[in-house]
Amino acid sequence: MARFSTLKDHFLESRLFMGRALVMLAFCALLVGVLVIRLVYLQVIAHEHFTTLADGNRVRILPEPPNRGLIYDRSGVLLAENLPSYRLEITPEQVKDMEASLEALGELIQLREVDLERFARLRKSSPVFRAIPLRFRLSEEEVARFAVNRHRFPGIDIEAGLTRHYPLGPLAVHALGYVGRIDERDLQTISESEYSGTSHIGKTGLERTYEEQLHGSVGHRQVETNAQGRVLRVLERSAPVPGSNLYLTLDAQLQAAIERIFDGRTGAAVAIDPDSGDVLALASMPVFDPNPFVNGIEVADYRALQEDPARPLFNRALRGQYPPGSTIKPFVGLGGLEQGITTSHASTYCPGFYKLPGRERHYRDWKRSGHGTTDLHEAIVQSCDVYFYDLALTMGIDRLHEALAHFGLGRTTGIDLIGELGGLLPSREWKRAARNEGWFPGETLITGIGQGFMLATPLQLANATAILANGGRKLQPRLVRTIQASGAQEPEAVPVLELDHVPRVNSRHWQDVINAMIDTIHGPRGTARSIANAPYRIAGKTGTAQVFGLKEEEEYDAESLEYYLRDHALFIAFAPADKPRIALAVIVEHGGSGGGVAAPVARRILDAYLLDEPT
Repeated sequence: MARFSTLKDHFLESRLFMGRALVMLAFCALLVGVLVIRLVYLQVIAHEHFTTLADGNRVRILPEPPNRGLIYDRSGVLLAENLPSYRLEITPEQVKDMEASLEALGELIQLREVDLERFARLRKSSPVFRAIPLRFRLSEEEVARFAVNRHRFPGIDIEAGLTRHYPLGPLAVHALGYVGRIDERDLQTISESEYSGTSHIGKTGLERTYEEQLHGSVGHRQVETNAQGRVLRVLERSAPVPGSNLYLTLDAQLQAAIERIFDGRTGAAVAIDPDSGDVLALASMPVFDPNPFVNGIEVADYRALQEDPARPLFNRALRGQYPPGSTIKPFVGLGGLEQGITTSHASTYCPGFYKLPGRERHYRDWKRSGHGTTDLHEAIVQSCDVYFYDLALTMGIDRLHEALAHFGLGRTTGIDLIGELGGLLPSREWKRAARNEGWFPGETLITGIGQGFMLATPLQLANATAILANGGRKLQPRLVRTIQASGAQEPEAVPVLELDHVPRVNSRHWQDVINAMIDTIHGPRGTARSIANAPYRIAGKTGTAQVFGLKEEEEYDAESLEYYLRDHALFIAFAPADKPRIALAVIVEHGGSGGGVAAPVARRILDAYLLDEPT
């Protein structure tokens, strides 16, 4: 069989090869072109954007919160400090499965319901890149247990920090206040940049009023992190500025004495230095421990405080509004003298009741048998209601209002605490605006003895007493004496603010009223003569405030009444009478007699301050 051989067409094969090569070359060129375009986009056009993203994976800016300023009393006793503690923080963007992570965490560290609820609230209102605290004040055992398991929890870490602590516990809690965790309501009002990294803020008292000074300024750290978010090294740091330290006017020893002297009774006491307006003590009883509030009080504990009938959370000194009763009689008497309506020797007959001309209603005196013929001196000493009924009617509500307003009654004192109430000094205009009614003469009578519509806070009464003691200087009460900024060698004094001066017609009128207040304690018929054995002289005035009104012929019987219907006991005083160092107002709720209950409490307070007697 013949075999045939096929000749190759080299030209055709060459053309076919060249065509394929050109196609491959074009395809490669296209790929290279796409790559070059992409590189140009990444390296030139979008360089800054992707550089930022790359640095974000490697470099982070972390806020560095400032140390909160400390609070001291006037003698340097530490009242609020910062203690080292560990807190557990979560950065949401670094946690893939939050629910699973929290469940696993709960097996290592105790997580209360209040912790989880607060974390959930803050997570909703905080950026995903910001660390959110979950637990505060971890024990050393909890820290060690988490450290061993740290690799299981990316985005969760333990940070060392400081936590607020009140070393004297409940002492002066209504003045100091407390800090608490920042919540949604706080986030609506604070500066996000200034509070980045900060977990607590002042909630009440001085902690809230002086939040700006106590907080300080936030710092920042630029740190390098690994893929799990762990800090490898600090690249750059701007240090935070610690908050300023506050030095108060409060005397911690006097404050402690007052809180002990009350011995379980409810009420309030405020002591002021008449020469400076310094608040020496501001006590509202009962007290409570602020420390559990710092990192979240248990729901059951908070409910117990809220439902306590003694209302320990209520600041009676600042917000308690009570009828001042007979404690205003010296101010009414002084107003009558200065306005020329009466004289020191003018007298009124007291048969035990008072009747308006042409009216049959009897306005009773506290002493049913009456005081007989009584002048201003004896009316203050024996607290004769009938005398002041008559004086108030003669003055009229307009001049009575004017006389009492001079001493700051009916408006806030301006103390450096948020939340002060102003009481109520009634007038024709007030009643018309509040009740759309006219003013009646009988209302003038009971206003003249501190009853009816009239209300005052213990702080107002102490301030009015201080104004009387210093001769009419109206000084704004203050709780902060000096402020020491971070790095400053010496604290800066807070100036004494003199608001005004009570007009004085005759200095003798003032002395006549003060002499009567002295005899209220040291005279043989004074309503507070039971405390007359002090080694210094006291000028004071007792008062009893009715909780409810009695019918005309109805007798008051404390023993037959429920405790919360009994009269309040009040007492105002300043001492030593010739050169006052302290002005004081005391109210014992439902205590009954001002002379029998409030005055002895005040005497022990005065002894604690003037004689330095321990209690």
